[in-house]
Amino acid sequence: MRGCRKILVAMNSYKEVLTEGIKLAQDEKSWITVVKVIQCDFNLTGVKNMHDMLNDGATTALAEITASAEAEGVLVKAKLEQGDVPERIIAAAREEKCDLIIMGSKKKKGILSRIFGDHVVEKVIHRAPCPVFVVGI
Repeated sequence: MRGCRKILVAMNSYKEVLTEGIKLAQDEKSWITVVKVIQCDFNLTGVKNMHDMLNDGATTALAEITASAEAEGVLVKAKLEQGDVPERIIAAAREEKCDLIIMGSKKKKGILSRIFGDHVVEKVIHRAPCPVFVVGI
């Protein structure tokens, strides 16, 4: 994948996605923008700091990711987004003018997951402004 100057790594719970992003960034001597999207529509009575609590966990995870990438000598920028996951990933790729998006997906999915899943990866592939590299988990 020659010519990738800016890579967007869409983080979920799979560490392999970041590992692949770091390896590619080292090979290409490129930037990584790590995006973590929180999709939450909470409207719970009596819970005042639900968003703060969720954001704090995501912020901590992004700090760890940033430290890991920097330890490998990769230039990294971390973004925390909130909203529809595919839309926010695509918007971040456009804003950052990325040449590639890296995402993770389970290799084996159950029948219910294939039928009723939200297909985040498919939505990003079809609407992304650049190529999408899917890491099989």
